[in-house]
Amino acid sequence: MSTLPTTEPTVNPESAPFWEATARGVLLLPRCRECGEVIWYPRRFCPVCHSRAVEWFEASGRGSVYSYTVSMRGVGPWVAVTPYVVAYVELEEGPRVLTNLVDCDPDTLAIGQAVRVVFDDAGAYKVPRFTPADVVGGAQAAG
Repeated sequence: MSTLPTTEPTVNPESAPFWEATARGVLLLPRCRECGEVIWYPRRFCPVCHSRAVEWFEASGRGSVYSYTVSMRGVGPWVAVTPYVVAYVELEEGPRVLTNLVDCDPDTLAIGQAVRVVFDDAGAYKVPRFTPADVVGGAQAAG
């Protein structure tokens, strides 16, 4: 678990399956049964073909850094955790998610770097964040 602040998410009927899965440490994503589009953010219809035939599946939890920035300033509880990394991660399944990169040295991050999901406790649910794929148990693996 990272030291980044977490708050319990607001869960609505569209996002409930996603958040309920996070409580079990699972990254669950919606997919359109009509066109195959993997949907992010969770919703009841496909933004591509507008079908309501949406199903949920367990994602791999793997992806790559699409873009990132290192925040050197924070507000409120984020002041104590600077610098921290805000990133877009492109999941193996296709969507790009806005998240934090944790358990990493911001100076060694790179676009395209392999990452994997980790979860931070947030009350009844967990917040998915990502760490470099070579990080084991909160420490970067020796290379």
